[in-house]
Amino acid sequence: MKIDGKHYRSIWDEDQTVKIIDQRWLPHEVRIAELRDLDAFATAIRDMWVRGAPLIGATAAYGVASVMDSDASDAGLQTAYDKLLATRPTAINLKWALERCRATLQPEAPETRVEIAWKLARDICDEDVEINRKIGAHGLEIIERIAADKPAGEPVRILTHCNAGWIATVDWGTATSPIYQAADKGLDIHVWVDETRPRNQGALTAWELGSHGVAHDYITDNAGGHLMQKGLVDLVITGTDRTTAAGDVCNKIGTYLKALAAHDNGIPFYTALPSPTIDWTIRDGADIPIEMRNGDEVARIQGQGANGIETVQVTPKGTSVANPAFDVTPARLVTGLITERGVVAPGDLASLFPEHT
Repeated sequence: MKIDGKHYRSIWDEDQTVKIIDQRWLPHEVRIAELRDLDAFATAIRDMWVRGAPLIGATAAYGVASVMDSDASDAGLQTAYDKLLATRPTAINLKWALERCRATLQPEAPETRVEIAWKLARDICDEDVEINRKIGAHGLEIIERIAADKPAGEPVRILTHCNAGWIATVDWGTATSPIYQAADKGLDIHVWVDETRPRNQGALTAWELGSHGVAHDYITDNAGGHLMQKGLVDLVITGTDRTTAAGDVCNKIGTYLKALAAHDNGIPFYTALPSPTIDWTIRDGADIPIEMRNGDEVARIQGQGANGIETVQVTPKGTSVANPAFDVTPARLVTGLITERGVVAPGDLASLFPEHT
């Protein structure tokens, strides 16, 4: 996707120096950060310089490659695996990428691991871009069907939650890929963008959509149910950080409530699902670990002030804060999963991926 007319990915390397768009400053400033050692990669993932399950996995792969530059031993590989795995417990792409790196590199002689690791990290990024492009193509068909039934001059109105855009992946995004492809095809669409407290990732979605010229409105998290009751939402599309083999979807906190409201109002609820986010080892969403993050994310809020980017306190001093970062939407509330191999009902997910049965 583009920023001010220039194409970017969210992560890339130049002569084996890894660069990221540092998301701590979005949507107000675009800053590029360089990651040069294991501590920097771990910090970037843990403290959400990068975020979004696909991008976390890609960043971890680059982190392993960077470690191989300085220590390509078995011990160096294991240290990288252990430290990066501990950064974020919920997003399964992190573990998927690290296990792929370890399985690829362990059989190789240490002197060959540097080149292999860097190629693998780049391959994971390229694969993510293609997966998300295909998700968009399949999701576009859903939007086209809805558009065909709409009265002339009325847009297809899509509600999103969190940011599952290109900035949360390497490019295209997951939930936004169908939206971008619909816009590029000339379909009349309008997006309701949840603010997604506590980290306001909806602002990233709004920034992305605005940069691409997609009509949208930024709304409070609690406005979605009202809009659905008023007939102002045609479908909901979200991303996911981990989905079980049975189709339970774990995503940013608040997703479950949107699924309940959609179900109550007969509105289709879809999840855009890259296959690396499927956890084939579990079937029950209750078994997904839910990350409890720092209470400051709730108690404080960042925005553009008169003197630049500022952080202010929004809770009374000394207030105790709980901050679960994700919730689980049961498969029974999900209309369909949009994958790179097609759209499928949650209970039939394995039919698209028979290699995992």
